[in-house]
Amino acid sequence: MGRIVQIDHVGIAVKNLDEALKLFTEVFGLKVRDISVYEADRVRSAFVEVGESAFEVSESTDPEGPIAKFVEKRGEGIHHVSLRVENIEEVIEELKAKGVQMIDEKPRSYGNIKIAFVHPKSTRGILVELCERL
Repeated sequence: MGRIVQIDHVGIAVKNLDEALKLFTEVFGLKVRDISVYEADRVRSAFVEVGESAFEVSESTDPEGPIAKFVEKRGEGIHHVSLRVENIEEVIEELKAKGVQMIDEKPRSYGNIKIAFVHPKSTRGILVELCERL
């Protein structure tokens, strides 16, 4: 049986990743790791470490991408909450059996990570990401 283990990270949508990272590194003294471009998702993201935790800061690489549309509609800020799970496929099936609407019926793979998004219509407007780290 799949299960939710902990909060994996919080995602923050920004207009300009480099400017946002300056704030977190120069003002707060935090360390940035894993700056990546995900072409299929039209996003450029970085993880910022805070002790044993991290948050993800993302900018759109396309004015029509989902992050750009989010920022246009809601402004910069918290985009999603990511929950770390064990056996993401089972968690997805359990949520669907409870009537939860998924954006991703099957997980997306990014190296040693699988993710799937729950539709905000099922979570009171909060975008929830499921994340399994292999």
